[in-house]
Amino acid sequence: HAPYLYLWPYPCHPPGLHWWQKYTLTLNEASEYFGIGYKKLKMFVQEHSDEDFVLWNGNRALIKREQFEKYMDSQMNVI
Repeated sequence: HAPYLYLWPYPCHPPGLHWWQKYTLTLNEASEYFGIGYKKLKMFVQEHSDEDFVLWNGNRALIKREQFEKYMDSQMNVI
């Protein structure tokens, strides 16, 4: 994982937006934002691929940030 992310061009991610302003996060961004390891998050998304917090762009998963926060608050104790 890079300590910084160069993310343009990604859909819905104009340059200059902070992570908390974005509707969706890449798995790399979500891993850093939520403090979850990338591999663990990727496995979790694959196991929950039909959940509302996952948006698929082709075969790349994007995390709907606010929906994932709500899911984590209501459903999760440990990933």
